[in-house]
Amino acid sequence: MSANPPQPPLDELLGIMRRLRGPEGCPWDREQTFATIAPYTIEEAYEVADAVERGDLPHLKDELGDLLFQVVFHSQLAAEAGEFDFDAVVAGVCEKLVRRHPHVFGTDGGAARAPATAAAQLASWENIKARERAGRALPEGGALDGVPQALPALMRAGKLSKRAARVGFDFEHAAQTADKVAEELAEVREAAAAVHAGTAAAPEVVEEIGDLLFAAANLARKLDVDAEAALRAANAKFERRFRGMERLAALRGIDFGSLGLEAQEALWQEVKRAE
Repeated sequence: MSANPPQPPLDELLGIMRRLRGPEGCPWDREQTFATIAPYTIEEAYEVADAVERGDLPHLKDELGDLLFQVVFHSQLAAEAGEFDFDAVVAGVCEKLVRRHPHVFGTDGGAARAPATAAAQLASWENIKARERAGRALPEGGALDGVPQALPALMRAGKLSKRAARVGFDFEHAAQTADKVAEELAEVREAAAAVHAGTAAAPEVVEEIGDLLFAAANLARKLDVDAEAALRAANAKFERRFRGMERLAALRGIDFGSLGLEAQEALWQEVKRAE
């Protein structure tokens, strides 16, 4: 008698998830809820992005598996609640992808057409999404409906300003947006000076800093720059140069932390020139 054929990998994963959540399963997995799992889902998505950024494809494979497990976990929780299961999740995304690619699948009432340019397709995708939002919006809803609160703040700022721009609330030129950044920076300086003078509350500085960051995110959008990616790149550059300063100081037998700002700046410029 031949052994049972192996399960397809996805069926095996779904079975493992059901067993983990079952009566004889893992106590930790059985205690989890949508709310307790959500932070892990966000963390795994960032680990996928990190592997991509580093070009580490073996690590990317592992991280994609971890992210897929998060989808399976949420689907299992929903199935136990009688809401939906993994198959419904897959069916839903398949339907959405076909609906949002009418130029490929002919879902706009005509035959499938040759794909448009990437820019034209992106515009079409956004228009279809806007119609979908309009179709399900509450009476009191508006253009900003559906921008997730849980997004990183910089990313959410970009999405909010993009939604506002779609209904005409936008500067005509990027230079005007840059002027707004300068205006907000001046207000930060003014608020900070008032705090030092004892005539304003620190929360006002927080508010002005927030306005400055929002304006900067809006400028990035206007210049077609991914603000989140740009800031990640700036973080990486700062980290690389700072570590370079520390290495130079150590090679010269100097405690970096004991140096004055002028000497540290000289090391910074030296590292920068060497790049």
